[in-house]
Amino acid sequence: MSHSPTQAPAPATTNSRGRVLFASLVGTTIEYYDFYLYGTAAALVFGALFFPGESSTAQQLSAFATFAIAFIARPVGSALFGHYGDRLGRKTTLVASLLIMGVSTTLIGFLPGYAAIGVMAPLLLCLLRFGQGIGLGGEWGGAALIATENAPASKRAWYGIFPQLGAPLGFILANGLFLYLVHTQGDEAFREFGWRVPFLLSAVLLAVGLYVRMALVESPAFVQSMARNERASVPLLTVFRHHGRELLLGSMAMVVCYALFYISTVFALGYGTKTLNIPREHFLAMECGAIVFMAIGIVVSGLLADRYGRKPVLLWGALLAAFSGLWLAPAFNTGDLYTIGAYLSLELFLMGITFGPMGALLPELFPTHVRYTGAAVAYNMGGILGASFAPYLAQRLVAEGGLAWVGGYITAAALVSLVAVALMTETRDVSMQE
Repeated sequence: MSHSPTQAPAPATTNSRGRVLFASLVGTTIEYYDFYLYGTAAALVFGALFFPGESSTAQQLSAFATFAIAFIARPVGSALFGHYGDRLGRKTTLVASLLIMGVSTTLIGFLPGYAAIGVMAPLLLCLLRFGQGIGLGGEWGGAALIATENAPASKRAWYGIFPQLGAPLGFILANGLFLYLVHTQGDEAFREFGWRVPFLLSAVLLAVGLYVRMALVESPAFVQSMARNERASVPLLTVFRHHGRELLLGSMAMVVCYALFYISTVFALGYGTKTLNIPREHFLAMECGAIVFMAIGIVVSGLLADRYGRKPVLLWGALLAAFSGLWLAPAFNTGDLYTIGAYLSLELFLMGITFGPMGALLPELFPTHVRYTGAAVAYNMGGILGASFAPYLAQRLVAEGGLAWVGGYITAAALVSLVAVALMTETRDVSMQE
């Protein structure tokens, strides 16, 4: 009697809902964890460790200047990964972007300070920070597309909040670990080695993220676009030539998100611990609590954006953010931890409101064959405008004009985004299959 050969199960051609949401969440969580480690370390230890200087202010400014390098690199990463993501597929680029970010972050944990290798220390730090920017530049666009291109049309904003939730989760992981180390180690031990531990642990998270990402298959929208032979030879040029207005408005719409976040975290941490002399562990704990409100804002905005549209949610968020800048100086001038914590919770909640709908809005602005490039470049160009020099400028504004000027920076950023969103066309009902 003959036996027919056993048939291997056919490979999956679609992603399950759980796989899509988990993959878009876990990848951005790891990427943002890596990215925020640098900001926290820059505020706490990098100035004295990597930069010689006669004053702590000069060292802090140098550390915050290197913070900006990643935001300059992010549009480069978005153009690079967007090119291959639009031409070859989302999955491969998502794996590559995560790998670059993880390796760069882990190597920072091994980097000697200025006292050991001189000028090579800050140069290598800048190089690895550039690598972080390249990785995150390619990450967000792919994660947002994996979520929204697999979403039901009526729930795109809800699916789109999952890559956005990676930001507060990554922040809590990064700052929570720093909080634990600051609390359990003495100041000398923390500066000598303790700060390196979160960077070294990135290698473990990288392995988890790669495992999850490798299980994905391409989105139906991308497969259909390739079947129609819609591949652009140079997606970035196509975006500039035919979708320049959408690119500009999308970038400007992101400005308020970045300004709110990095003023409320990186600048606030440095100012609170060094100028107001609030203990580091107290301020880190307060920021971990405040970031929960960002996650709440993201969830609320996603639900509202599906029900009422992207524009109304973003317009109200930007308007409230503009007014909130006026309260920064009065809150910080009290020197009271609870008052400052309440203000930062408000700012991060508003950041969540303005950030949540972007996971759907930016992909909806562009057709499938250039969607990765368009959404990713818009997202990261907004970072250059709103965040790259935000901690540095805030530090200078405090020195030159006081805290009220930092609040004015938030107000100005919010007004930029308010105008951009007002000029947009509502995208809730556009087709993602085109």
